[in-house]
Amino acid sequence: MIIAPPFRVFLAARSVSLLGSSMSSVALALGVLGATGRATDLGVVMAAGIGPQLVVLLVGGAAADRFSRKTLLVHANLGAGLTQAGVAVVLLTGGFDLLLVSLLALAHGVLEAFASPALRGIVPELVAPADLHRANAALSLSRNTTRIAGPALAGVITAATNGGWAVAADALSFLVAAALLSRLPSTARVSGARGSLLPDIRAGWHEFRAIRWMWTMALAFFVVNLANVGPWQVLGPALTARDHGGAAWGLVLSVRAVGMVATGLLMYRLAPRRPLRTGAMASTLGALPLFALGTGADLPVLLVCAVLSAIGFTVSGVTWDTAVQGNIRPDVLSRVSSYDDLLSFASIPLGLLLVGPAAEHWGARTVALVGGIAFVIASLAPLLTRSVRGLTALR
Repeated sequence: MIIAPPFRVFLAARSVSLLGSSMSSVALALGVLGATGRATDLGVVMAAGIGPQLVVLLVGGAAADRFSRKTLLVHANLGAGLTQAGVAVVLLTGGFDLLLVSLLALAHGVLEAFASPALRGIVPELVAPADLHRANAALSLSRNTTRIAGPALAGVITAATNGGWAVAADALSFLVAAALLSRLPSTARVSGARGSLLPDIRAGWHEFRAIRWMWTMALAFFVVNLANVGPWQVLGPALTARDHGGAAWGLVLSVRAVGMVATGLLMYRLAPRRPLRTGAMASTLGALPLFALGTGADLPVLLVCAVLSAIGFTVSGVTWDTAVQGNIRPDVLSRVSSYDDLLSFASIPLGLLLVGPAAEHWGARTVALVGGIAFVIASLAPLLTRSVRGLTALR
């Protein structure tokens, strides 16, 4: 158990916020579809929330390296609480307006872009270097547990009342998280720079480019996300329903989530000395469900593959965060992390857009198989770089 009281407060704040957000994602989808009946409108709202995160992420990273990360997180959570409260009011009053909800989602995305780099950067301020791995394992466990509990709670609330109340609960969770975060020890500015953030952003790029193991892994994550997210999220439900029935996809996601929680508990005890090497090898397990989908495997095989992929993703995520936080200087950590996130996640919308036309041209099973092969190659390719293979948890 990590005994540092500040981290326990931070973990509580993250758990509350993540639970609310996991409820809200389900409730918002049901609320928008219930109000308009058009999937296109839901896509617009989702895009409005995701797009700004990529656009503003570098500014958020520079701000988190210049100002107090605690202060940024408190204000970001307060703002997110207000945006979600606005969405809840719209859904509860029955006066759905696509433009208004999209603008609120856009504002929420901007706030997330400021919070994300600060979240990664603040963890080393709260725990001793030797506790970084356990801290990240605890955060992973919290995140995966809320992914199980949140949608279930959202479903109950939506069925009993209105999806707007689940979004209202998310708004409240952000406010509670802000109150908890305000109890963290005060942190000074990370740097004493003043004026425009643009020089900080440029400096962050130079730092990122100079760290070979980091940009090598970020490129690998780009390919992994391109090969996996689209086929899994778009083709996965369709192929599973076609092969095993409509209820099978929910079962696959459930066992996958349980696998992530169980692996989070295991990773709390195990701390690999060479995190990137361990994470890269474990990451290959994430491709197994794509191979199962591509070959039309029986449902028990797909379920086993889903559990194994959960192990791979959880090990890879925990080891990556530990390696970054333990080897990047605190004064550039958030900026460098923002470049990593931008490069890693930029392929997700691209993959989501391409997977449909690719499946129509080559067939869904072929796309899933090719995605699995690309996933494995991209996961193992960084091990050709000595700095990736030899990196230790702490510099």
